[in-house]
Amino acid sequence: ITGSAIMSDSKCVRLTGPLREQLLNSVDTVLFDCDGVLWKGNRVIPGAPEVINTLRRSGKRVLFVTNNPTKTRDMCLEKLTKMGFKASKEDIFGTAYCTALFLKNVAKVKGKVYLIGDKAVSEELKTEGITFTGPGPDPVHGGLNDWVKMPLDPDVKAVVVGFDEHFSFMKLAKAIAYLKDPECLFVATNPDNRLPLEGGKYLPDTGCFVQAVETAAQRKPHMIGKPSRFIFDCILSKHDLDPARTVMVGDRLDTDILLGFNCSLNTILTLTGLTSLEEAKSYQKSNCPSKRSMVPDYYVNSITDLLHHSLYN
Repeated sequence: ITGSAIMSDSKCVRLTGPLREQLLNSVDTVLFDCDGVLWKGNRVIPGAPEVINTLRRSGKRVLFVTNNPTKTRDMCLEKLTKMGFKASKEDIFGTAYCTALFLKNVAKVKGKVYLIGDKAVSEELKTEGITFTGPGPDPVHGGLNDWVKMPLDPDVKAVVVGFDEHFSFMKLAKAIAYLKDPECLFVATNPDNRLPLEGGKYLPDTGCFVQAVETAAQRKPHMIGKPSRFIFDCILSKHDLDPARTVMVGDRLDTDILLGFNCSLNTILTLTGLTSLEEAKSYQKSNCPSKRSMVPDYYVNSITDLLHHSLYN
């Protein structure tokens, strides 16, 4: 069982018993999403640390691939460690970090970034030596004439949109003013629209802000996070791994599972996050090619279903 299943009818199979053992024996690397898979908010998914640590002891490479742009790698490592997960900074690939890599190594931005985002993206940009403006509150002031004539920084060469608790009309107006220049780069950290929390609650996520800027600027961004292949390219630049012997574990069809499809990885959907089995099965029955590309190869109720202790004794 290597590579992503080709026919959708053979997908969305419950991973248990001999099939689980066969899959785990066929992969060397396991990529885990975090929110909804390892934890919800500040509550760890029961048994998740044991799964991660057991996979490591068995010789598997375990990497963490998160679309959450509000965490630097150091912040992610601190949370993982506090919750009992064995990890190192080099194991973590978040969109704040990967956005900074994109701007520095791919786009090679020569100038400032106008950032709609929070501390994490700011810190990762600083680490890579990228100058920026924009973080923090920007309340509405003045009127229509002031808004269309507001001064712009001529050194801004890119607009980056991430999660921003201070998102405002003024920030939106400035972003589209910069993006009116077709040479100004438009980058988004991730497309997620909802953040799952404990107790079945949700908050609006980065994708809401990204879509607001997209709509107003009438431009599409360079997307850094899942399902974009770029975040996987970041992993490949740091780790020597074989996609055919790699599995992606996540709770979202449109990010985690689609990333697996885009990168020819095995995929496992866990039902502890945003996606229900009914939704995955409805995609499997769909005649829409884009929906069928988001059908997981396998599903588990929780990642604790990945444990098969006889493999590791």
